Amino acid sequence: MRLRVVSSKKEISDLNRNEQVVHLAFRASNMDVMNLVRTCPRLKAVQIPPSYYQTMSKAAQQFLELQGIEVIKGDVWGHRKDIDEYYSVSEKVIDRIASLMAEGYSIDETVKKVHRETKLSEDLIRYLLKEQVMA
Repeated sequence: MRLRVVSSKKEISDLNRNEQVVHLAFRASNMDVMNLVRTCPRLKAVQIPPSYYQTMSKAAQQFLELQGIEVIKGDVWGHRKDIDEYYSVSEKVIDRIASLMAEGYSIDETVKKVHRETKLSEDLIRYLLKEQVMA
Protein backbone atom coordinates (compact mmCIF):
# COMPACT_ATOMS: atom_id res chain seq x y z
CA MET A 1 0.00 0.00 0.00
CA ARG A 2 1.20 3.49 -0.81
CA LEU A 3 0.43 6.78 0.90
CA ARG A 4 0.85 9.97 -1.13
CA VAL A 5 2.75 12.45 1.03
CA VAL A 6 1.48 16.03 0.64
CA SER A 7 3.81 18.64 2.13
CA SER A 8 1.89 21.83 1.38
CA LYS A 9 -1.49 23.13 0.27
CA LYS A 10 0.05 24.02 -3.10
CA GLU A 11 0.50 20.31 -3.88
CA ILE A 12 -3.20 19.48 -3.48
CA SER A 13 -4.15 20.73 -6.93
CA ASP A 14 -1.37 18.61 -8.51
CA LEU A 15 -2.55 15.32 -6.98
CA ASN A 16 -3.68 12.42 -9.13
CA ARG A 17 -7.48 12.01 -9.11
CA ASN A 18 -7.03 8.32 -8.28
CA GLU A 19 -5.18 8.81 -4.98
CA GLN A 20 -6.80 6.70 -2.27
CA VAL A 21 -4.64 7.29 0.81
CA VAL A 22 -2.95 10.63 1.51
CA HIS A 23 -0.64 11.74 4.33
CA LEU A 24 -0.96 15.47 5.08
CA ALA A 25 2.44 16.64 6.33
CA PHE A 26 1.17 20.17 6.99
CA ARG A 27 -1.52 21.73 9.17
CA ALA A 28 -4.51 21.66 6.81
CA SER A 29 -7.31 24.19 7.05
CA ASN A 30 -10.97 23.34 6.41
CA MET A 31 -10.61 24.71 2.88
CA ASP A 32 -7.53 22.53 2.27
CA VAL A 33 -9.52 19.46 3.32
CA MET A 34 -12.39 20.39 1.00
CA ASN A 35 -9.98 20.95 -1.89
CA LEU A 36 -8.33 17.60 -1.19
CA VAL A 37 -11.67 15.78 -1.37
CA ARG A 38 -12.62 17.66 -4.53
CA THR A 39 -9.26 16.88 -6.18
CA CYS A 40 -9.23 13.19 -5.15
CA PRO A 41 -12.78 11.80 -5.46
CA ARG A 42 -11.63 8.22 -4.77
CA LEU A 43 -10.00 9.12 -1.46
CA LYS A 44 -10.48 6.46 1.24
CA ALA A 45 -8.23 7.70 4.05
CA VAL A 46 -6.23 10.71 5.19
CA GLN A 47 -3.34 10.26 7.60
CA ILE A 48 -2.47 13.22 9.81
CA PRO A 49 0.45 13.57 12.26
CA PRO A 50 -0.76 13.29 15.88
CA SER A 51 0.20 16.88 16.72
CA TYR A 52 -1.84 18.22 13.78
CA TYR A 53 -4.71 15.83 14.50
CA GLN A 54 -5.18 17.37 17.94
CA THR A 55 -5.69 20.81 16.41
CA MET A 56 -7.72 19.72 13.38
CA SER A 57 -11.16 21.26 13.41
CA LYS A 58 -14.16 19.08 14.22
CA ALA A 59 -15.83 20.41 11.08
CA ALA A 60 -12.99 19.06 8.89
CA GLN A 61 -13.10 15.68 10.68
CA GLN A 62 -16.87 15.43 10.31
CA PHE A 63 -16.69 16.49 6.65
CA LEU A 64 -14.22 13.67 5.93
CA GLU A 65 -16.34 11.15 7.85
CA LEU A 66 -19.48 12.21 5.94
CA GLN A 67 -17.58 11.63 2.70
CA GLY A 68 -16.71 8.11 3.91
CA ILE A 69 -13.04 9.01 4.33
CA GLU A 70 -11.24 7.60 7.33
CA VAL A 71 -8.99 9.91 9.38
CA ILE A 72 -5.85 8.13 10.59
CA LYS A 73 -3.40 9.46 13.18
CA GLY A 74 0.21 8.72 12.30
CA ASP A 75 3.53 9.77 10.87
CA VAL A 76 5.74 8.63 8.00
CA TRP A 77 8.98 8.29 9.95
CA GLY A 78 12.16 8.46 7.93
CA HIS A 79 10.44 9.25 4.64
CA ARG A 80 12.26 11.61 2.30
CA LYS A 81 9.88 13.28 -0.09
CA ASP A 82 12.72 14.54 -2.28
CA ILE A 83 13.44 10.89 -3.16
CA ASP A 84 9.86 9.60 -3.50
CA GLU A 85 6.51 11.34 -3.12
CA TYR A 86 4.96 8.08 -1.86
CA TYR A 87 5.46 6.33 1.46
CA SER A 88 5.11 2.58 0.94
CA VAL A 89 3.99 -0.02 3.44
CA SER A 90 5.75 -3.20 2.36
CA GLU A 91 3.98 -6.41 1.47
CA LYS A 92 5.96 -8.06 4.28
CA VAL A 93 4.06 -5.95 6.82
CA ILE A 94 0.71 -6.82 5.26
CA ASP A 95 1.70 -10.52 5.16
CA ARG A 96 2.78 -10.31 8.81
CA ILE A 97 -0.60 -8.86 9.80
CA ALA A 98 -2.38 -11.63 7.88
CA SER A 99 -0.25 -14.35 9.45
CA LEU A 100 -0.82 -13.05 12.99
CA MET A 101 -4.57 -12.99 12.40
CA ALA A 102 -4.41 -16.53 10.96
CA GLU A 103 -2.52 -17.66 14.08
CA GLY A 104 -5.48 -16.52 16.17
CA TYR A 105 -4.19 -13.25 17.57
CA SER A 106 -6.89 -10.72 18.38
CA ILE A 107 -7.02 -7.44 16.46
CA ASP A 108 -5.62 -5.52 19.45
CA GLU A 109 -2.79 -8.03 19.97
CA THR A 110 -1.96 -7.92 16.25
CA VAL A 111 -1.92 -4.12 16.21
CA LYS A 112 0.36 -3.90 19.25
CA LYS A 113 2.75 -6.57 17.95
CA VAL A 114 3.03 -5.08 14.45
CA HIS A 115 3.42 -1.57 15.94
CA ARG A 116 6.37 -2.76 18.05
CA GLU A 117 7.96 -4.52 15.07
CA THR A 118 7.47 -1.82 12.42
CA LYS A 119 6.85 1.50 14.25
CA LEU A 120 3.82 2.11 11.99
CA SER A 121 1.04 3.97 13.77
CA GLU A 122 -1.61 1.83 15.43
CA ASP A 123 -4.34 3.64 13.46
CA LEU A 124 -2.61 2.83 10.16
CA ILE A 125 -2.24 -0.83 11.18
CA ARG A 126 -5.96 -0.97 12.03
CA TYR A 127 -6.72 0.57 8.64
CA LEU A 128 -4.51 -2.01 6.92
CA LEU A 129 -6.29 -4.76 8.82
CA LYS A 130 -9.65 -3.47 7.70
CA GLU A 131 -8.74 -2.75 4.07
CA GLN A 132 -6.15 -5.35 3.13
CA VAL A 133 -6.47 -8.38 5.36
CA MET A 134 -10.18 -8.54 6.14
CA ALA A 135 -11.27 -7.70 2.58
